[in-house]
Formats: sequence, structure tokens, C-alpha cells
Amino acid sequence: MTRHGKNCTAGAVYTYHEKKKDTAASGYGTQSVRLGKDAIKDFDCCCLSLQPCRNPVVTPDGYMYEKEAILEYILHQKTEIAKKMKAYEKQKQAQKNENLLESQSEERERAEKFKTKENSIVSKPINPFTGGQSKDLGVQSGPSGSTNGPSNSAASDGSSTKSTLPSFWIPSLTPEAKPTMLKKPVKTVLCPMSGRPLKMNELIPVKFTPMDPSLDRVALLTRQDRYVCAVTKDMLGNSVPCAVLRPSGVVVTMECVELLIRKDMVDPINGEKLKEKDIIPLQRGGTGFAGSGIDLTAKESRPVMQV
Repeated sequence: MTRHGKNCTAGAVYTYHEKKKDTAASGYGTQSVRLGKDAIKDFDCCCLSLQPCRNPVVTPDGYMYEKEAILEYILHQKTEIAKKMKAYEKQKQAQKNENLLESQSEERERAEKFKTKENSIVSKPINPFTGGQSKDLGVQSGPSGSTNGPSNSAASDGSSTKSTLPSFWIPSLTPEAKPTMLKKPVKTVLCPMSGRPLKMNELIPVKFTPMDPSLDRVALLTRQDRYVCAVTKDMLGNSVPCAVLRPSGVVVTMECVELLIRKDMVDPINGEKLKEKDIIPLQRGGTGFAGSGIDLTAKESRPVMQV
């Protein structure tokens, strides 16, 4: 037995570590990996580019984006929706034309059937002297070896149906796959994070308060602690719940909101009255600790071998 318990292979118990290592090596079973802080975006980073925002905007749901990135995303989605709508209209027009052709062919077949029936009503004049003899000859043709008229027709119909049965193994007679029917696309642009409708006029500009106003942007981004609360000057980060005030666009901590702002419901920067919808909690990326309340586990579903 080796000194380290994780590398023990002579034990009588199949340990959890051995099972986990064998699962990873076999390529079967669902694997779950806990993400660290390096895999989590910072609170001031764009949800699309995952880079610190130069001109940040926030949605009413609290997701922050770079203004250029989210506008490009909205325009791209509108272009895709227009393409899908054009394809849907083209398919709709093709179906309409097909239905029109089918209705015309049905009317044509109905007219042909009516015409054939009408033509069968008008017959040639019957000769009264030869009509009875032909009937007698038709009736007496049975015993001489030739079968009756109806039996002949039934036999011929049976042979024709047998000869025209479809052969599914012949490529020319196999059923053809019809094109996939397109559904009518939704015309509204959806937020890539929340999945709710997103409009340009609903984006709110965000104004961060830098920790040191004398630093330029490049020097500010190299620091770990970059921004502070606009009211209390507390440090902002992924571990600090914060919110955006809609009238002024400043970022404050939720502690400041609960203790100071909710008492008077007045924006401390410009003095405007606030409503409950004007306080937008900012969605954070997590801290790497389980106590942050954010699911930091990545799962990969793979085939499972069952006996």
C-alpha cells in the first residue's frame, strides 16, 4: 500500500477518488467541474465581449454591456430576423401557389369526370333487329371455355394492381424528403443573457466612480480595485452587491440603497425622485466561493454505460 491515500490501489473499498479518476479516463458518465475565480467575469465587464467596458450600459434586468457590442448585436439580430422573415414569406407564397395549382387540377379532374359521364350517356342508335342477337351471343359465350365479361375484368384488374405495386427498394420509387417547414420568426430582439425583449431606448448609461480620478484608463484597468461607490466611497467588486440608479446612472452599493436611498427615495447625485424600478440591481459574476449564491459548476454530459 502506498503512502498517499489517493493513490491507494490495494484497498478493499472502491473509493470516490478512484471512481472519479476512472470516469475521467473512460470517457463515459457526466463530469462536473467547479469553476474558479479565473473563469468568472468581473462586475464591470461586458457580458458579450467579457472585457472591461469603456462606455457601459445596463439593461432593466441588470446585465451590463459595452454600448458598441450590444448595438452591434441588436443590428445583427434585426438583420437575421429580416432574413428569416423573407424566407418565411417565400415559403408561404410557394405554399399558396402550390395550393392554387392543386385546386385548379382538382377542378380540371372534376370537369373531365363530368365530361366523360355526359359522353357515356349519349350512345349510338341501337338496331332493333341486331340488338337481341348480340345479347344472346354474349350470354352464350360462357360454356365454350371463354370466361364471362365481369370475371375477365376482375382478373385483369387484379393483375394490374399486382404489377403496379410500389417497390420501395427502387430509388426512383422511394419517398422523397420534403423540405423543413419554417416557423414564423419572432420580430423582437431578445437579450442574450436574460432572454427577454430588448430595445435600444431601454439601455441605461452607467457612470462608474473611479477610485483614483488622476489615473488614466489603462492604468486604472491594471488595478484590481478600480471603482468605488458614488455615495459612501466603498470599494466595488464581485463580492459587493451594487445597483445602478436610473436618473443619474451612478453605481452605489446595495447597503447604501437600503440604509440611505430607500428612506427618501431621492437620487443623491441630481436630487430627482426615485421609483422602485429606478433602482436596478447589477448582475455580478460571482466570487469563486460557494457562499456567493451563484452556481459555479460546469457539467459535461457524456454517454453512460449501463449493464
